Amino acid sequence: MRTHYCGQLHSEHIGETVTLCGWVDRRRDHGGVIFIDLRDRSGVVQIVSDPERTPASYADCDRLRNEYVVKITGRVSQRPEESRNPRLPSGEIEIYADRIEVLNAVHKPLPFQVSSADNESVREELRLKYRYLDLRRERMARNMQLRHQVIKSIRRFLEDQQHFMEVETPILTRSTPEGARDYLVPSRVNSGEWYALPQSPQLFKQLLMVAGCDRYYQIARCFRDEDLRADRQPEFTQLDMEMSFMSLEEILELNESLICHIFKTIKDIDIPRPFPRITYKDAMDRYGTDRPDTRYGLELVDVSDLVKDSGFKVFSGAVASGGIVKILPIPEGNAAISNVRIKPKGDLFQEAVEAGGQGLAYIRVKEDGEIDTIGAIKDNLTPEQKAELLARTQAKPGHLLLFGAGQTAIVNKTLDRLRQVIARQLGMVDQNKINLLWVTDFPMFEWNADEKRLEALHHPFTCPNPDDLADIKNARALAYDVVYNGLEIGGGSMRIYQREIQEKVFEAIGLSPEEAYNKFGFLLDAFDFGTPPHAGIAYGLDRFVMLLAGEESIRDVIAFPKTQQARCLLTGAPASVDTKQLKELHVASTYKPKS
Repeated sequence: MRTHYCGQLHSEHIGETVTLCGWVDRRRDHGGVIFIDLRDRSGVVQIVSDPERTPASYADCDRLRNEYVVKITGRVSQRPEESRNPRLPSGEIEIYADRIEVLNAVHKPLPFQVSSADNESVREELRLKYRYLDLRRERMARNMQLRHQVIKSIRRFLEDQQHFMEVETPILTRSTPEGARDYLVPSRVNSGEWYALPQSPQLFKQLLMVAGCDRYYQIARCFRDEDLRADRQPEFTQLDMEMSFMSLEEILELNESLICHIFKTIKDIDIPRPFPRITYKDAMDRYGTDRPDTRYGLELVDVSDLVKDSGFKVFSGAVASGGIVKILPIPEGNAAISNVRIKPKGDLFQEAVEAGGQGLAYIRVKEDGEIDTIGAIKDNLTPEQKAELLARTQAKPGHLLLFGAGQTAIVNKTLDRLRQVIARQLGMVDQNKINLLWVTDFPMFEWNADEKRLEALHHPFTCPNPDDLADIKNARALAYDVVYNGLEIGGGSMRIYQREIQEKVFEAIGLSPEEAYNKFGFLLDAFDFGTPPHAGIAYGLDRFVMLLAGEESIRDVIAFPKTQQARCLLTGAPASVDTKQLKELHVASTYKPKS
């Protein structure tokens, strides 16, 4: 039907007759001459209908309205110099329309304006309900094109340069609940039994290494039934990779090459290598998080040893109970942050409480180097302790020191949150800066207080550090996460490939030999048939594209996302089903709607 896309036309096409198809982006009538901006997925081009120069098309052009679907044939012409648009790739040319065919009209009022010239802010609920219209808008069309280009660059790099093979793994598989909840699917032909949708292709990709696949990748759909945030979805896409016969250093080097290839291909940005590395312990000590944003300073300082014997019971009590006392030093914080914001009902106090903290203590360093704080702190600091505290935090006149005291995890979470909030508020975050780093040496396990047992910090197939095998419950993992401006975009590990080590890990997380074999016997058996050393990584593709696009939510880089309530406003999913379907599956709902 068409000879070109709108965005393909440039000055070299002047004089050619072309046929275009697309949507009317907007219509303008300038003293009898009608201008139409025609839009398709590639961009916008200007169409002209002049009653004298193109009389055959004028009547048809006059009845066009926004979002009509049209087919237009005409001759490419040079725009007059004064009307050229340098913001458009096609801004030097226009098409004089000889023929216009309306392929379909708009029969209802538009719920919102779609035109690329319109900057109207539209409620997300409305955008998601009419997502097919939202995807026509310039912002979303650009994001979808970016996503496509990222995936294409990944495929080219992995296949053409690194000899990876793409393999599809099952969507209907067995439930192995370790972490987030599974989405369950009842089996009709095996009554009373259930499939689960995969949270990742983890076990299948390891089995592909046993099978000799050697270098596997997949743009994989994954599913997790968990609470949602701006960067989470119940179904999501990840770049999944697994490799045999590679050392940890080779794995990190290959992945740095992949990330740098994406940035160069998509953004024409050269990322310096090698990426910085930080251990999990160092990240938690300095930033309070295992995904630190290193575009700015504001590093945390542990002062537990200085205040463990303090008469201020909030500090000494925290240390005595096994917790910590940390400081977030804020340069020029005295001028920027008032006491009202730190005290109850203040915004920073509320941020601390929402993160689990009990409140905020503070010290202000005055111009003469003396400190200003509540008496209970000042009266219980010796001159030597005060001097050491200021030296350790490198505090200068004008500094504000915010304290966190209590359980280690809560203090870290609280000060990490305050660090991020304050950095944004004080304009310390360079939005044009790209900081990528590796976090390594994670613990193998963390304590699940609800279930009173250890659980794998990443997953139970991660290989423990060989130096730590004598005390596997306290072992470090051969795991690595890649962090981009404070968000984890990928994580992986060297895998266990020896049966006896895998059985030790299962035992550490509380699985009996019978339970372990019942759930993972197929993997354990595979380890008896010559499994090579292997490792892998998975990238959150939605989150990576979100960051590349400069968006705040992954919903804006997914074609048909769910809401934060895991609903599809476009189709109405999830929805009830016919009773007959439930009977065939031998399933009944016990849910009773609230009256």
